[in-house]
Amino acid sequence: MRITDFALERYFARWEFAVRHLLCASDVEGYPMAELLELADDETRPLWDDLRLGYTESTGHPLLRREIAGLYESVAPDDVLVFAGAEEAIFCVMNVLLGPGDHAIVTWPGYQSLYEVARAAGAQVALHALREEDGWSLDVERLCSSFRPTTRLVVVNAPHNPTGMLPTLDEWRALVEACADAGVHLLADEVYRHLEYDEADRLPAGVDGLGRGISLGVMSKSFALAGLRIGWLATRDRALLERVAAFKDYTTICSSAPAEILALIALRAREQVLARSRAIVAANLGHLDRFFEEWAPTFSWVRPRAGSVAFPRVGGGIAIDRFAADLVEAEGVLLLPGSAFGFGGNHFRIGLGRTDLPDALARLEAFAGRTPR
Repeated sequence: MRITDFALERYFARWEFAVRHLLCASDVEGYPMAELLELADDETRPLWDDLRLGYTESTGHPLLRREIAGLYESVAPDDVLVFAGAEEAIFCVMNVLLGPGDHAIVTWPGYQSLYEVARAAGAQVALHALREEDGWSLDVERLCSSFRPTTRLVVVNAPHNPTGMLPTLDEWRALVEACADAGVHLLADEVYRHLEYDEADRLPAGVDGLGRGISLGVMSKSFALAGLRIGWLATRDRALLERVAAFKDYTTICSSAPAEILALIALRAREQVLARSRAIVAANLGHLDRFFEEWAPTFSWVRPRAGSVAFPRVGGGIAIDRFAADLVEAEGVLLLPGSAFGFGGNHFRIGLGRTDLPDALARLEAFAGRTPR
C-alpha cells in the first residue's frame, strides 16, 4: 500500500505537545482517571481491581460489546466489533469494502483517512463538498447525483468535523433511503454523536437506519477518553463484520485490556460522562458567540449545530497559515488552518471541548489586536 501523508496528523505531530493551548482540539477535555474509577459499579470495579494483563478477545470484551450495543436501537452485541480507536476501524472497513473498480462518496472537508484509505485501497473517491454559503449543509440531492453503478460506499461524518454540520432529520432520512434503494453501504461516522446542542436534533444512528448501515463510534470525542484508544463498528451486516474481523487479525488483533474495562466503566455511567462533556462545550460555545460577535467581520463563522469543533474564517487580508504560525510563536496558541484538510480559503478549525478555551481565546484576541488588518 502507498498512501498520502496524513496532513492533519503531521501538523499535530509537530505542534500538539509543544504549545500551551490547543485551541483546535477536536476532543473534549480528558476525563480524570481517578474520577472515572469512582464511577465503577459493583461488577466493573472487580474487573478493574483483578485485571490480568493478558490478551483480550479479538472482537472486544463481551460486556463492552453489550454496552456499546445499548447505544443503538437495533443492535446486538454480536453486531459490534471493537478496535484500537476509530482510525483502525476506518482502515479495516475501507480495505474490506473497497478495491480497484469500486467507487465511494465522502463528505469533505473531513478527516483525511475517510477518503485517503479508500483511495489507497484502489477505489475511486468522489468528495461531496460542503459549502459555507449553504451553511455547510448536506446537499442530499447533489450527493446522490454522484452515485454510479460501481458505488459501494457513502461516508458521512455527522456531527461533522470540522464544520459542526448536522443534517436535518428529513435530510438524513432521504440519504438513508437513497443508499438503501441503491444497495450501497452507508458509513455513518458518529464519533461526535451525543454532543448535539439540542438533544431533539440527534439523528437515528446509521446502523439503525438500514441493513447496510455502519455506525462508527469511539471513546475519544463525546466521551472525553481519547487516551483509551477504544473505537468500534456496529452493523447488522454480519457477513461484512466477519470479513472486517478477519482483516483486523493483521492490524492490532485485539485491544488493550485496561482500556476496554475503563471504556466499559464509562459507558455504564454514560449519562454522567456525557453531561460533563456537554457542559464544557456549552460553556465554550457561549465564549465563542461573544468572540465572533465582537470580532466581526475580521473573524466570522457558521455557528455549528453539534459537536466540539467549528470552521470559522479570518478576513481582513490576513492569511490564515501565516497567522496561525505567528500565533503559535507569540502566544503558544494553536489553530488548525483549513490547508490541513486540503481546503482552500482562509478557514481554520477551532475546538470547543477544552477547559482552557477562555484563556486561549484571550491570547488569540490579544494577538489579533496587534495584527495589522
